Amino acid sequence: MNFTAILADTLMITGFVFVMMLLVEYLQIFSAGVLGNWLQRGGIFKTAAVALVGTVPGCLGAFTDVTLYTHGMISLGTLAGAMIASSGDEAFVMLALFPGRALLLFALLFTFGVVVALLLDRVARPRFYKKGCCPEGIVLHAAEVAKGPARFLRASFIECSLQRATLCLTLALFIVATALGWIGPENWNWIRWTLLLVAALAFLVVFTVPEHFLKEHLYEHVAKKHLPKLFLWVAGVLLLLAWMNAANLPLEGWIKAHPEMALVAAVLVGIIPESGPHLIFVTLFARGILPFSVLAASSAVQDGHGMLPLLAESPWEFVKVKSVNVVAGLALGGGLMLAGF
Repeated sequence: MNFTAILADTLMITGFVFVMMLLVEYLQIFSAGVLGNWLQRGGIFKTAAVALVGTVPGCLGAFTDVTLYTHGMISLGTLAGAMIASSGDEAFVMLALFPGRALLLFALLFTFGVVVALLLDRVARPRFYKKGCCPEGIVLHAAEVAKGPARFLRASFIECSLQRATLCLTLALFIVATALGWIGPENWNWIRWTLLLVAALAFLVVFTVPEHFLKEHLYEHVAKKHLPKLFLWVAGVLLLLAWMNAANLPLEGWIKAHPEMALVAAVLVGIIPESGPHLIFVTLFARGILPFSVLAASSAVQDGHGMLPLLAESPWEFVKVKSVNVVAGLALGGGLMLAGF
């Protein structure tokens, strides 16, 4: 079991979600709630925009959508649709092994995700996250609703509180570790550039915002309430999955011996909030062993590491989203299988 790799992955996931939380918090206050209200209005174009973010290869888009949901800015249906559209890190592998069919699958998942989101919000009415440490979403104080850009810029850049110094140092270490390849991808690619960009923006926010905003929102809310729990959950799940991998469970052999159960297996494995286990279905499809319907079901349910932050925030919300995706994955995979795909 490679504990160094597990720690690096934990720091990368936790770090990115943390900086996204900082930026979302800042944008919500900056807009005095306009961003959150705009997203809560729903509609096909807004739902499609959130799903499109989830379609981006890798887990970064899914992390962003989860952050929006835990702050009450998008509905449960919209998040479920975005997770259906998300394929996690497998998207990169699929683009490498079968790019044409991969793009077709991404388009199918995006369309299906939007349809599921709109249907769920229409049938069950839009449901927003109101529990846990963010029962009221992102709170606006009177001083922050006042007009004028000065409310987002601290009066003096000479003084530096302990909270500001702690956050700046944490973000600086994250930026350096990412730039040197200690966490995140080893090579310079768009993922590393994205990590560096959002971290740099978060550092700028932390360095420039007024003391009230920094203490009440960035430090007390994001850093103290979200970050420790997020880190422990991510590390715990990654350790468990590493142990399962070291045990050499014969998943591939079982699937080959029971192809009629492949669809159910793909959906059940898709519940695991990790990219690795799902690669078996991508590989088997690339070798012509599994039909397209099974791959589609697997991709609809799984979302790589994207749901780990929600699992850390609220296991019950994680179960609700995954339950929707399991039903959707079975429906999509079953329908395609009946159609001969």
